[in-house]
Amino acid sequence: MGAGVVQKSGEGSRRRRGRGRARPMSEINVTPFVDVMLVLLIIFMVAAPLMTVGVPVELPKTAANALPGEPEEPLAITITADGTVMIQTTEVPRAELVNKLRAIATERESRRVYLRADGAVPYADVVQVMGALNRGGFDNIGLVTDTGGPALDAPDG
Repeated sequence: MGAGVVQKSGEGSRRRRGRGRARPMSEINVTPFVDVMLVLLIIFMVAAPLMTVGVPVELPKTAANALPGEPEEPLAITITADGTVMIQTTEVPRAELVNKLRAIATERESRRVYLRADGAVPYADVVQVMGALNRGGFDNIGLVTDTGGPALDAPDG
């Protein structure tokens, strides 16, 4: 009589399914996502320093530490070497400074303002602008300086 070959039903069907169509992937490939995020990180790291206020001022140097950051963009008032007063990057005549500051103060939550003054500006001019800031509604004034200046408690060498 004849001999026959017996096949298990599960084996043959598995082979046919593997060759015929691909099974759906159940995993997410995160490599492209990580690549895109690293590129965006590099772009923001390069672009962030370029977004600062662009009025050229020769700031005095000091040994003080930097102030912590704020959630709202800080208001910067700049006094250039020739005595020009600027709010952010807009030049403002001194006679209109208090009125402009009052208008800005009504729109802002924070009463903090950063005063940048060139090292060649006389102290009297800086104090006059600080008085205008106070009358304009800003009572928290931070003086901006560069780091690397002399520390007064350091011994002379």
